[in-house]
Amino acid sequence: MRKVLFIYSVIFLSILSCFISNAQEQEFDLEDFIESNFSVQDENTNYEDIYEALFQLYQSPINLNNANRQDLQSLLLLSNIQINEFLDHRAKNGDLLSIYELQAIPEFDLKTIYEILPFVKVRETGLQADNRPLLQRIINEENNYLIIRSDRTLEEKRGYVSTDERERKYLGDPYRIYTRFRVKHTDDFSIGFTTEKDAGEQFKWDPTKDQYGMDFWSFHAQLENQGRLKNIVLGDYQLQFGQSLLFGAGFAIGKGSQTVATARRSNLGILPYTSVLETNFFRGVATTIELNDYLDLTTFYSYNPINGNVELDSAQSAEEFFTSIRLTGFHRTESELAGKNAIEAQNFGGNLLFNTKRENLNIGFNYIHTIYDRPFFRQPNKYNQFEFGGTENQNYGLFANYYWRNFHLFGESAISSSGGIGAIGGFIASITPSLQTSFIVRNYDRDFHTFYGTAFGESTRNINENGVYWGMKFQPFKKLTFSGYYDRFNFPWLRFRADRPSKGNEFLGRIAYSFSRQIKLYAQARVENKERNVDLEGNPNLYGLANAEKRNYILNLDVRPKGIVSLKTRAQFSEFLLQGEYSNGMALIQDINFDFGRFRLSTRYSIFDTDNFENRQYVYEKDVLYAFSIPAYQYTGSRSYALLQYKFSKKLQIWARYAQFRYVDRFTVGTGNEEIEGDTRSEVKVQMMVRF
Repeated sequence: MRKVLFIYSVIFLSILSCFISNAQEQEFDLEDFIESNFSVQDENTNYEDIYEALFQLYQSPINLNNANRQDLQSLLLLSNIQINEFLDHRAKNGDLLSIYELQAIPEFDLKTIYEILPFVKVRETGLQADNRPLLQRIINEENNYLIIRSDRTLEEKRGYVSTDERERKYLGDPYRIYTRFRVKHTDDFSIGFTTEKDAGEQFKWDPTKDQYGMDFWSFHAQLENQGRLKNIVLGDYQLQFGQSLLFGAGFAIGKGSQTVATARRSNLGILPYTSVLETNFFRGVATTIELNDYLDLTTFYSYNPINGNVELDSAQSAEEFFTSIRLTGFHRTESELAGKNAIEAQNFGGNLLFNTKRENLNIGFNYIHTIYDRPFFRQPNKYNQFEFGGTENQNYGLFANYYWRNFHLFGESAISSSGGIGAIGGFIASITPSLQTSFIVRNYDRDFHTFYGTAFGESTRNINENGVYWGMKFQPFKKLTFSGYYDRFNFPWLRFRADRPSKGNEFLGRIAYSFSRQIKLYAQARVENKERNVDLEGNPNLYGLANAEKRNYILNLDVRPKGIVSLKTRAQFSEFLLQGEYSNGMALIQDINFDFGRFRLSTRYSIFDTDNFENRQYVYEKDVLYAFSIPAYQYTGSRSYALLQYKFSKKLQIWARYAQFRYVDRFTVGTGNEEIEGDTRSEVKVQMMVRF
C-alpha cells in the first residue's frame, strides 16, 4: 500500500509542477545534462572523467572559428552530417560573426543548438592573441577557482571504534578532505593541483611514507600554441589517441544511451590530469611538436610509483615481486600503507600523427614502453595464466580515421611484447538527417597486454574478448527519438567466474519524447545475457556454465518549467534469471528541486526493494560540484538527500549536502571495517568554491 501511495503522490506532484512557473530563466545544469544524455549508470562507468571533460568545456568553450573535426566530434552531440554542414558553412562563408549564425546552417535545429551552446562560443581569431607575458596572463585570468570540501559518515564504523588488536583498524579520522585549484585559458595555459585525504587516512607529514599532509597530491602545468610547440605538460597528465587501444583518457563512455556518438574516440592528445583516482595516469613530461603542416610528434616520459602487494620469494632467490596493483587508492590501515607507492613504474613513448589539410584523413603510430622495478607475478589461477608477467612490456600500434561524405571509418590495431594483438574497427554513418548508425568489430587476444587502454568493449580491460556492436539512433521528428544497440561478445579463454570459454550478448532500447523544452519523458530497457559458473550436480569440485540474464527497465519523467520548481520522477526495475531461479529489484525515485536564483535546493526521496546483490539499483544523485554520487540501492529501505547551493557572488559559492540510507531489513550496514551498527547510514558534506 505504501508503494501505491508513493506512486500516486509523485504522479500528482509531476502534474502539479506543470502549472508552477514564472519568468525566471534557469541556469545551465551540468549534472542534469550528463544524466539526461548519458543515463546508463553502473559501477563500470567513470563519471569523474565525463564530468571533468564536460566541465572544462563549459568553463572554456570551444571556439567555433578555429575548431577542427576532432574538436566537434569530442562534444559527442553532433552527427556526421551536422559536422560536415558546419565545416562547409565556415569554409564558404568565413568565420562566424555570432553564435546565432548556427541557425542558418542546415541540419542545426534549435534542439541541437541548445545542447551545444554551453560548450561552444564564437570569438574573433584576432582577439585570441594575447601578447602579455605569461605570468601576467596567468595572474589576470578570470577562469580560476579554488575548491575546499569535507565530508564524513555520521555513524561510527567498526574500523574507528574496534578494540580488537588483531583487527587492522583505521589509523586516521573519519573525515574526507579535498582541495582543488585551477587557472586556465583555452588554447593558452593551464595550472592546477588537486589533493585528497580519504576517510580513515591520516593527515600527517611523513616523507618516509610518501605523505605530505594530504595522502594524495596531483599537479600539472600546461602551455599551448607556442609556435611549433603545440602542447607541453609538466606534472600529471593522460594521453588520448586513436580508439584508445593504447592511450585512453578523457571522455570515454562506451555502451550507453548515446548509442552512436560514443562508439568512437577522438585524438585529443595530451590532457592535464586533475582527478583524485590514484591510478592509470602519467607523471612527468609530455610534449607535442608540429614537425610540418602534416605531421605532429608527441613524446612523453613518466615516473609514477603505484600501489601494490609486494611479496618475497624466500624459497628461491629472495627476490621481491608484486602480485597485484591496488586500484582503490586507500591507505587507511598499516597493511594498506605498506603497499603505498611500493612499485616504481616508468613509461615512455609517443605518437606520430599525420593529418591532411582537408581533415578527411589522419593516420597515427603509437608506442609505449612500461618498466617496473620488480617482477609482476599474479597469484596463479586457471583464468589468469595468459595475463602479463615480468618487468617490461612494449606496445606498438597503428590507427586511422577516414571521413567520406557522411561516413566516418576508423580503426586501430596494436601488438604487445607477448605477441598478443588487439584490434578494433568500425564506422559511424549519418544515413539521413534523422537516421544515424554505428558499427564496431573488436578482437583482443587473451595475451594482449595494454595498461592504459580504454577501447570499446564489454570488459573493463581490453583483453580476452571479441565482439560485434551495432548502434542506431532514429529521430522521425524533432520531439521523438528512438535509439538502441545490440552487442554480441565472446571470451575465448577462461575469465573470473567462468571456467570455460564463454559468450554473451546485450541489447538496449530507448524511446524519448519531448513534449516541450520543459517536459521530457523516456523509457529504456536493457537486457544482458552472459555465461557464468554454476555448480554441477553430483560433482562439487567442478563448475559448469549457464546463462545468466539480467533485465533493467527505466521510466523517467522530467518536468522543468521556467520557474522555481522542477521535478523528476523515475522508476527502475530489474530481473535476474539463472538456472530457473528468478529474483528482482526495484527503486522509485522522486526529485523536487527549487531554484531561487542565487539559492538552490535539490531534494530526493526514494524507496527500494531488491532480492539480492544482482538486482542492486544504481541511481545518479545530485552532489556538490566535482563530487559524484552513484550509490547502489540494495536490500529494502529508503534513500533521501537534500543539497543546498548558495551563490554569494561570482567569486564565492557554498554547498551543503545531507544524505541517508534507512533499511527495514538490516541490523548492521556494511561489512568489515565499514560495518555500522544499526539500520541507517548518513553522510554530510560541505564545500566552498572561491574565484580570485
